[in-house]
Amino acid sequence: MTPALDAVFGNRSASQALLYLQNYGEGYARGIALTFDVPLTGIQRQLKRLEGEGILVSRMVGNTRLFTWNPSSRTTKNLRAFLESELESLPNEMTEKYFRERRRPRRSGKPL
Repeated sequence: MTPALDAVFGNRSASQALLYLQNYGEGYARGIALTFDVPLTGIQRQLKRLEGEGILVSRMVGNTRLFTWNPSSRTTKNLRAFLESELESLPNEMTEKYFRERRRPRRSGKPL
């Protein structure tokens, strides 16, 4: 991401996780780590810390812990607005590489 975001959030793993969640709405640690090709433990640590501070909430879906924004947190609304403006200002190459993953299945019979 950008050095400024890393400075604001304390480290790169936190800024990557938060931008990912802002873009996709929810996510799990391994998916975030694979997207950015970073170690899983750093992402897990940041998600756990953000959940502990009340910014995120999680739920189990099968064997996977899925994280999303805490709708009860007053901080979340302002944080998400800030992250949205940062997402919009990212270079196109970065946006295409990290934030354009297909999230729903392709229609049956539709050619690739």
